[in-house]
Amino acid sequence: MKRRADAPLASLQGTKRHREKSSSDEESQSRQVLSCPDSSQNDSLSDQEDHRPGFSMPSISSPSFDAQDDDDSSQAASKFTMYNSVSQRLMAKMGFREGEGLGKFGQGRKEIVEASTQRGRRGLGLTLQGFQGELNVDWRDEPEPSATEKVEWFPECTTEIPDADELRDWMVVGQRKLKIEDETEFCTEDLLHTLLRCKTVFDSLDGEEMRRARTRSNPYETIRGGIFLNRAAMKMSNIDHCFDNMFTNPKDSNGSPLTKDREDELLYFGDVCAGPGGFSEYILWKRRWHAKGFGMTLKGPCDFKLEDFYAAPSELFEPYYGEGGVDGDGDITRPENVTAFRNFVMESTERRGLHFLMADGGFSVEGQENIQEILSKQLLLCQFLTAISTIRTGGHFVCKTFDLFTPFSVGLVYLLYLCFDRISLFKPVTSRPANSERYVVCRGLKPGSDAVREYMFRVNLKLNQVRNSDRDVTEVVPLHIIKDDPDFYQFMVNSNESLCAVQIKALAKIHAFVVEPTLSEPRQANIRKECLKLWGVPDKARVAPPPSDPRTKFYELIKNPDVELLQSKLTPLNSSALVKLRQIFDYRCIVGGGEQIFLLALGKSQIYTWDGKNPVRWKKMENFKLELPRDTLLSVEIVQELKGEGKAQRRISAVHVMDALILNGTDVRDQHFNQRIRLAEKFVKAVAKPSRPDMNPIRVKEVYRLEEMEKIFVRLEMKITKSSGGVPRLSYTGRDDRHFLPSGLYIIKTFNEPWTMAYSKNSNKKYFFNKLTQKSTYDMPPDAAAPFHVCHSERFFWAWVEGVIVLDSQTRMDPEKLSKEDFLSFIHQHYQH
Repeated sequence: MKRRADAPLASLQGTKRHREKSSSDEESQSRQVLSCPDSSQNDSLSDQEDHRPGFSMPSISSPSFDAQDDDDSSQAASKFTMYNSVSQRLMAKMGFREGEGLGKFGQGRKEIVEASTQRGRRGLGLTLQGFQGELNVDWRDEPEPSATEKVEWFPECTTEIPDADELRDWMVVGQRKLKIEDETEFCTEDLLHTLLRCKTVFDSLDGEEMRRARTRSNPYETIRGGIFLNRAAMKMSNIDHCFDNMFTNPKDSNGSPLTKDREDELLYFGDVCAGPGGFSEYILWKRRWHAKGFGMTLKGPCDFKLEDFYAAPSELFEPYYGEGGVDGDGDITRPENVTAFRNFVMESTERRGLHFLMADGGFSVEGQENIQEILSKQLLLCQFLTAISTIRTGGHFVCKTFDLFTPFSVGLVYLLYLCFDRISLFKPVTSRPANSERYVVCRGLKPGSDAVREYMFRVNLKLNQVRNSDRDVTEVVPLHIIKDDPDFYQFMVNSNESLCAVQIKALAKIHAFVVEPTLSEPRQANIRKECLKLWGVPDKARVAPPPSDPRTKFYELIKNPDVELLQSKLTPLNSSALVKLRQIFDYRCIVGGGEQIFLLALGKSQIYTWDGKNPVRWKKMENFKLELPRDTLLSVEIVQELKGEGKAQRRISAVHVMDALILNGTDVRDQHFNQRIRLAEKFVKAVAKPSRPDMNPIRVKEVYRLEEMEKIFVRLEMKITKSSGGVPRLSYTGRDDRHFLPSGLYIIKTFNEPWTMAYSKNSNKKYFFNKLTQKSTYDMPPDAAAPFHVCHSERFFWAWVEGVIVLDSQTRMDPEKLSKEDFLSFIHQHYQH
């Protein structure tokens, strides 16, 4: 293949370009371990922090540097220049003169003892053949490091997404190949061959020696993981910033947020092949309980380590391992796992799908680094397949890739190019410049991508079918189709070559830093501060959250030592007290099923309850399996839920949220009751674990308007329970099939004095009326909403005890007690509409 005129060679000063082993140097914890062809699954990792980047062979000298090797005048210079000034002065004091030996009669040696060339843990006198020579690449003209990065997008695709009939003929199955040398369709031949030849330069070098040089040479090295559990989290922060927060605040093609109303809608995301979960920790750090994550990765040492999420609430993340759910293996190459994960995501997101998916897969290719792209082709395919299977229309995708030289890999990128509004190949500064890692970032999934999803699924089935044979899928898009799209083809080639150019300089720099251990990169501290400030990440060390006792945390959260308002008793509702409810639009109703108490969460299963009485005494919830994020304070009931009847009936303890005070550190007490309930529902959705039937459920109470109280009685019926001795008991059935034995009805005032809500017959609208000023408004005044302490202290309770009639079938009526008919008559009397 001819070298193109626009190939980026000027910066290499006439030398041929190099690349590092592609899986060289990213942290081991963010990789998916998969079985390589003809091998069983293993726990080895391809890119541990201590896994050195490899070079293959010494580079070919460039003519522009050869002249220096023949310069005899440089060898005639004084040997003093080999030593520092201190050594020279000491030797001069000892009487040393050039050409003469030391000693009284000049009988000592005439030549200066050469400086030690021992490096690292090499044996004394050991010289590594092929390493000490120059790489002949001038790395010193590398661009000045900067926190600012440029994003380049592929040209917008104008080709329609192919249908199933067209895709049927695209897959090409041929002879399995395990070499990369002839893959010259998407880079120049001499560039590719130079890359491969230069790999062995570091093969005989001690790993620790290489790591020290790599650490010293990379100006971005000290950014590391910061407050997060690993560097992958910081990479996600880097990428998110560079792409205008398209993952923590995703938008559609018109610039409108995909989460239309942040207050009500959760941000749903997926994280696959990404244990221990650094990507997710960043997202949850940024969005906290306004997001819910679903993850799939291989079980084992590279599983999600949610207990190590120090910066974010891991309770909002739900691992799911494909077929078998929490008991699955998490292998993304198994078709049944992809299908199961897709189904689970859809069920958990109201059939709408994820707002975005992240993928960070990789596995050990030690000894076969040159062909990592070939060995990991199925992993790359399955990550792309999972994205298109789970993302909603308009959603986004980011996935780590390595080299993209083969028609198979480029074909996969082309399929994304067809299915998304725009795609980009991007290497963030947090990705070490000497490796081949880059990320494909996709914005806006187009409608009508089902045919491509089904096609990718078939390709994966074929790969599994030929896994242990000499056959392989060599193309997923015919090469002529890719080349017939010059915009895509040229951008792909230019991206490969420009990234290689950056890689070569970084490799040459590491080489120089190994040869000369005194070299250092002085800009690391400043560039770290610039980057973290730009990305909005605190420049702090990662620290585990401090332990706290419930009493201290409670007073810290409520910020008021006076807890009398939380200790107020219920006001019983009877016939004489009905008059207090004349402004019926001001009230909401909740069916009770137990004692109203307070629940305090300190993270994970550290959950405590207090009965609201004096003194304030928090008790650990025992024999209760539930996880909630720290700094959460709720008003709840612990209710015995029942499902079914008779001997088949099952009973389980559930938390029913009645109101919210603090949600994962967010104080919502001053918001309107309706809004607090909406936020509580959002919070409960985020912490719910539908894949964990062993955990106690948490739900938000159904809330009714007082004027719509009749809807409650429709849900009431007499049922036989296990403990009733065969006698039917009053039961209330919730939104699902579960029911519980109701204790009565809470009536909650939701407006602050002197405000009340009324109904205008002229406009057929509700309005707000100030009883003191006699002024009215259709817009809710800021001070009209009753804060939590008002709702709590002024609540009524209509106890459904013996003699209270709430069903027409009940006959034992106590005339002294408030009945359903009396209450409904009162409501109809005061309900103006």
